[in-house]
Amino acid sequence: MADPTAEIPEEDEDALAAEWAAMMDDDASIPSTGPVSNRVLNQDEIDSLLGFDDDAAGNRDNSGVMALINSAMVNYERLPMLEVVFDRLVRMMSTSLRNFTSDNVEVSLDQITSIRFGDYLNSIPLPAMLSVFKAEEWDNYGLMVVDSAMIYSIVDVLLGGRRGTAAMRIEGRPYTTIERNLVERLVHVVLSDLSAAFDPLSPVTFRFDRLETNPRFATIVRPGNAAMLAKLRIDMEDRGGRLELLIPYATLEPVRELLLQMFMGEKFGRDSIWENHLASELWLTEVQLGAVLDEVTVSLRDVLNWKVGSRLMLNTQPDGLVELRCGEVAMFKGRMGRRKGKIAVRVEREVPKQEELPR
Repeated sequence: MADPTAEIPEEDEDALAAEWAAMMDDDASIPSTGPVSNRVLNQDEIDSLLGFDDDAAGNRDNSGVMALINSAMVNYERLPMLEVVFDRLVRMMSTSLRNFTSDNVEVSLDQITSIRFGDYLNSIPLPAMLSVFKAEEWDNYGLMVVDSAMIYSIVDVLLGGRRGTAAMRIEGRPYTTIERNLVERLVHVVLSDLSAAFDPLSPVTFRFDRLETNPRFATIVRPGNAAMLAKLRIDMEDRGGRLELLIPYATLEPVRELLLQMFMGEKFGRDSIWENHLASELWLTEVQLGAVLDEVTVSLRDVLNWKVGSRLMLNTQPDGLVELRCGEVAMFKGRMGRRKGKIAVRVEREVPKQEELPR
């Protein structure tokens, strides 16, 4: 057995090193199947994984981790009649705002989406005015947001600003009392039109509650609650801005069945054609009527003693009224007689409801 402590000649050391190097090269040429990897992701790959890729910023569909997060959002049902209501609102606002500003106003509906209330509050571009309103008949609240561009445009138009000049914006200061009052007047006009837009569907009154500039003070539902968001664009020649209406789904719950209709007046679970056919066929239905001459109360002992030839005395006259019944329901009263050799009853009058037999 060789001594491991013996010295290795220099030539043998060079040969051994070359052999080890060749073995490492052979191992490197074999594809690895193990989980070990020293590759590091670059910044672009990390952004793509997290869904922050700038190239895909314009796309609505997020990718990576953001797609997983957004997949937790509940897909809320579409309310077709709500689109009809906001189309009516756009037409009515175009007329009312022209009368309000004495200017050429064009109102357009950008989109109607579903969003969580907390996400919307965090996305509001400040400064803005947040108007809280209440639906009286539904006993719940909604939110109207007027952005800064619209605020300064309304102030400029109502206070006699010259046409053809852009509205002056002075950022970094709180809104004055005059600005708040003018915006409040605008909110009253929009709420009046919104009430009128809902009238054909369900009468409701939207009442102005308060005006806030801090989103924290305009919280009307829990941050995780779902809400419907309608974005309106208002153009007054070279001026204008955005107005957004946020109505929680809890507020719309009393009229949810009506908003699910595909068209105005749709009746769920009813078929008018079948109803008319059933009503016409009922007139041809045959029913049995029984003529009751009189009713007497007899003891069970007397009934058991009845024999062939026994007589039962009725408290009625030959020309007395006979009651006609359908089952247990009294229908008519008439007089008995003969017609063409058969016993007949001539109807004299209809039995009132209070004279029906008790069940």
